[in-house]
Amino acid sequence: MNISDFQKKLDAVVEWLKKEYQSIRTGMATPAVLDGVKVSAYGSLMPLSQVASISAEGPKSLFINVYDKSQIKTVEKAIIDSGLGLSANSNDTGVRVSFPDLTVERKQMLMKLAKEKLEKARVSVRQERDKQWQELQDAEKNGEIGEDEKFSMKEKMEEAVKKTNQSLEEALNRKEEEIQQ
Repeated sequence: MNISDFQKKLDAVVEWLKKEYQSIRTGMATPAVLDGVKVSAYGSLMPLSQVASISAEGPKSLFINVYDKSQIKTVEKAIIDSGLGLSANSNDTGVRVSFPDLTVERKQMLMKLAKEKLEKARVSVRQERDKQWQELQDAEKNGEIGEDEKFSMKEKMEEAVKKTNQSLEEALNRKEEEIQQ
């Protein structure tokens, strides 16, 4: 068993959670919120990022510079139909997206969603830990490592899990602050 491989798997879980949290829309305008928006362009559904560039104009708005100006209305419609609760207005240069203030109910729903994503990440960490522990036990049974080495590796493994869980909790706390603003 290699502890660095185990750590990479745990780091991937933390990165996954951070990416998931980026897609949770709060009152702040971030281009990552639009990552899931698909635009019907050129006969297929394409990610918005492939048909336009997205930039933040301020804390409550984004500007979408559409590469092909004939697609501006299509991009506007895709954003409105995305279910993100954003308002979009187009002009001849692009689309301006406005982020409305969040209601108390919406903030509560977003917090619930953030906690659900945290729990998924924790489950993934536990599954990785269980797999590694099983590999350690199998290695000891096969005579590849001794009992002392098994428990030494288990300690390192548990320390890595503890640090990962702290990182996951910190990510939730940051998202909670962002939602409450």
